Amino acid sequence: MDYQAKIARNVAAIPRSGIRDFFELVQGREGIISLGVGEPDFVTPWHIREAAIYSLEKGQTTYTSNLGLLSLRKSIARYVGDFFDVAYDPAREVLVTVGVSEAIDLALRALLNPGDEVIFHEPCYVSYSPSIVLAHGRAVAVETSKADAFALKPESLAAAITPNTRVLMLNFPTNPTGAVTSRADLEGIAKLAIDHDLIVLTDEIYSELRYDGLTHVSIAALPGMRERTVLLHGFSKAFAMTGFRLGYACAPQPIIEAMMKIHQYSMLCAPIMSQYAALEALENGAPAMLAMRDSYHQRRDFIVKRLNQIGLDCHTPGGAFYVFPDIRSTGLSSKQFAMDLLEKEAVAAVPGSAFGPSGEGFLRCCYATAFNDLRSAMDKMEHFVQTL
Repeated sequence: MDYQAKIARNVAAIPRSGIRDFFELVQGREGIISLGVGEPDFVTPWHIREAAIYSLEKGQTTYTSNLGLLSLRKSIARYVGDFFDVAYDPAREVLVTVGVSEAIDLALRALLNPGDEVIFHEPCYVSYSPSIVLAHGRAVAVETSKADAFALKPESLAAAITPNTRVLMLNFPTNPTGAVTSRADLEGIAKLAIDHDLIVLTDEIYSELRYDGLTHVSIAALPGMRERTVLLHGFSKAFAMTGFRLGYACAPQPIIEAMMKIHQYSMLCAPIMSQYAALEALENGAPAMLAMRDSYHQRRDFIVKRLNQIGLDCHTPGGAFYVFPDIRSTGLSSKQFAMDLLEKEAVAAVPGSAFGPSGEGFLRCCYATAFNDLRSAMDKMEHFVQTL
């Protein structure tokens, strides 16, 4: 049987994740220092794990409402109101999802008709373009530049908008660059969204992880934007809860209702044990989250300084836990640099090209890694660069 002929065309056309393809090469190899997978190296704080265990001990193993536990949605609404300065009705405007990845998929499928254009800034998280294609939309990338610290500029966005543009996707702080954007630029982006009647999906999963005293501004909090924004957030990064697979979406009720209809027929609800853990994280997790953020801040300062000393020009990211050094001075492509670094020095990092064509010439290094491993990885990278 010709199985390729049986696979849906839009699925067959999607490439495999460049991150996962690269790290399949790492699996099972001894002595590798990984700066690759974007995952906190901290174990989920004990009191959060205990909440999940306690829910099992109490026999809380059932389905929840499709929207999620009301107690959790109320806590999410309080947290979003305090942190993002946007008010949502927990009964009708909050949806608990299986990670932010599901929330992105639900939002795109709820909003797009075949052929609608979705603009996103690049380099970007590897799932954005495929998620758009899977929802039968047309992915339109807007390149950001090292000169602008990889922030999205309103003038670049304006040039990409067409009559077919329906949705704008934002991610600040950004994976893979750690980029943040200024309030002035966000205001310019918001004006374009209003003028062109766009819906904005804003993935703010790294919003707590900002450094140097930078405060987080959500586009949803700007005038005229709440009614046209889907705010996506979750627990994986700030609370070190990647394996719990829990996220949420906040949006006007008609959008949440449309997303919930897809959610109830595909996923039904997020795991109840994860929901109780998330409730504990929101209610009592701030001290641990702030301690982890401070540790990331120290590691960021260390790795940026070392990369620049090595001769790999690296901007100082304002958030998340990634650096994106420029490796073009070595004369190697991103993939070749990463492959040679892995083979010769046993250090794994992700080629910038995995995050779109505009990532070519760069390397993503995740510094959510033990400090001793970071130091060793930088020593090995310095040796590698010196041998070129």
